[in-house]
Formats: sequence, structure tokens, C-alpha cells
Amino acid sequence: MISKYKSVRLFGVVALATAVFTWVGCQTKDKPADEKQRFVLPDSLYKTIEIDSARMSKVINSITLTGKVDFNADKVFKIFPPISGVIQQVNGMLGDYVKSGQVLAVVKSGEMAGFSNDLITAETNLQVAKKSLDAANDMFKSGLMSQKDQLAAQAAYDQAKASLEKAQRIIQLNGGTQNGEYIAKTPIGGFIVERFVTNNMVIRADNSTPMFTISDLKNVWIIANVYESNIPFVRTGDSVTVTTLSYPGKIFRGRVDRIMNVLDPTNKVMKVRIVLPNPDYMLKPEMFANVTVNTIENKKMLSIPSRALIFDHSQYYVLVFKSRSDISIRPIEVANIVGDIAYITTGMEEGEKVIASQALLIYQELNS
Repeated sequence: MISKYKSVRLFGVVALATAVFTWVGCQTKDKPADEKQRFVLPDSLYKTIEIDSARMSKVINSITLTGKVDFNADKVFKIFPPISGVIQQVNGMLGDYVKSGQVLAVVKSGEMAGFSNDLITAETNLQVAKKSLDAANDMFKSGLMSQKDQLAAQAAYDQAKASLEKAQRIIQLNGGTQNGEYIAKTPIGGFIVERFVTNNMVIRADNSTPMFTISDLKNVWIIANVYESNIPFVRTGDSVTVTTLSYPGKIFRGRVDRIMNVLDPTNKVMKVRIVLPNPDYMLKPEMFANVTVNTIENKKMLSIPSRALIFDHSQYYVLVFKSRSDISIRPIEVANIVGDIAYITTGMEEGEKVIASQALLIYQELNS
């Protein structure tokens, strides 16, 4: 009986111990599930992110305008024919790049033929005058001619020489040759942006239409339209960003160069001009342009980089950074976004740091 009683008590102790270990084991396994592990920014990601601070900045307002690309009129040369004639040859096509001095057209001209005849006559007269002068000098040295006659021969030679130089200048100024042709050359390098001539076309010297228009497109103009309600907000020197349909992801930057202080009578808008560098010739005349003019007001607001913003469920958020293990999601109210700047009304204080790159990736990790 005693042996049987000891066996029952031993079995009870073993059962109790098993229950305790089982409970402790369950508690140990359940504990991590009840506590969320704290997020720590990995060192590899920390080295790649950008951290910026909230700061007081001057308020910039933006106005969106429409416009078009135009060639720089200060860098344009229009080629008009100085004489009348018939075009024998056209070398330049619309849009071609031409070098300074390149021949664009050859014109056969009766006027130029007359200039060529005058040149030939002047050359002949000079040869005759030169022979007469040489003979007069020899005779004067021999005492067979008076000084008066020798001086007259010298004067005739000088006059013949002047006539030849005049005939040469006339042909040179008119771009002609001794064959009675006018050679149209471009005095500047650039692109042919206008062409109004074809082979065998008759041209006149009094025509108001140029043969060619050459433009250096290294700089172009943007002519933008400002409606009356926006006129007070546009000033000379305001910074401008320009986009085009051809290059939707490309932003061109410049400044308002000139304001035309009159309204276009047709569409009732004021024109403003922006000069843009165009080293790669991406911008071409007559392209449509979207123009954003940024005007600076005389007040300041709290601002952060716009790339730090996260928009989720109709709410803007930022990631406030204190340390790699202390990053918090902060809802904020945004007053306006202008380019790279977001103006904040509530939710942040000056000097607080925000993550300004790869914020969405970290935001998703914090919410997971």
C-alpha cells in the first residue's frame, strides 16, 4: 500500500512540473507577438537618404502661362537680293545648318552683267592709262614732254585706277561675279528658319520678302501670354520654368527678360519675353510652351523640400528624423507647392529634420 501511495504522489509531482514548464514555454513564445519590434534604419539605406530641415523661406507664388518658342531676333539675318534676276541654283533647305560664308543661291542677273561689263571696261582703261603714263614718264625724263603733259598722264592713270576700284567694290558689295551672277552667301552661321525661293524663280530687288532667314538657335526666345488679371504679378527678372510637348520631362529654366507694356489688340494679352539657352538645339521656333512664372512675395513661411512629402489617403505626411531608431510619421497641412518647395501651415516646427529622399519606401516599412 505504501509503495502504491508513493507512486501516485510521484505521478502528481511530474504532472505539475510538466504543466508549469508548458505554461512558461507558452508565455515565452507569446511575448514577442505582443510587442512590435522597433524600426531601425539600416546603415546601407541611411547612407543613401537625404535629410533636410524645415526652415523659414520667402513665399514664391507661381503663375502658369502659355507661349511659343521664337528665334532670337537679335541673332537673325535676313538675306535680300540687291539686284533683280533669275535664280539658277538653290543650295540651302529649310532647317539646314549653314556655316558663315556658305553659298545659298546663285542668281543670273542683267544688272550684275552690266556691273561686270563696267569692270571689264575699267580694267581696259587702266591698262591703257598705265601704258600712256609709262611712255609719258620716259619722254619727260628725256626732255621730250613737258611736266604739264606728264602730270596729265598721271592724273588719267589715277582716274582709271579709281574707276576700276569702284567697279570692283560695286560687284563685291552686290555679291556678284564677273560672269554676271549674284552669289547669295550667309554672313553668319546658323539654321535656315525661313526660305522663300526656288530654282528658276524670278526675284526683284524691291521685294520686301527675304530670300532666306538665318538664325543662331543657341539662344531662343519664349514669348508668353499674360492675361490682364495676372499682369500685376509678373515682373522683369522673375524666375521661369518652361516645358514643351516634345520634351515633357525636360525643364528649361530662365528669367523674364522683357515685358511688352501693351496689350495685343487681337487676344487682349500682354506679351513677355524669356531668353533661354539652347545649346543642344532642342527648342525649335513655333513649338508650344507651358511657362510657369515664379514671383517672390515680401513674406516668409515654413517650408520643406516638396520631395519629402508623402500623400496617402487624402493626407500629407512627412517622416520626422531624430535618429536611425527614432523616425516618426507626422501628418501636416500644406499651404502650397511651388516647384521644389512645399509651404507648411501646421504640423512642423522650424529646425525639425525630415527625410527628403526615399521617404515613401521608409513610410511603407514603418506602416508594415
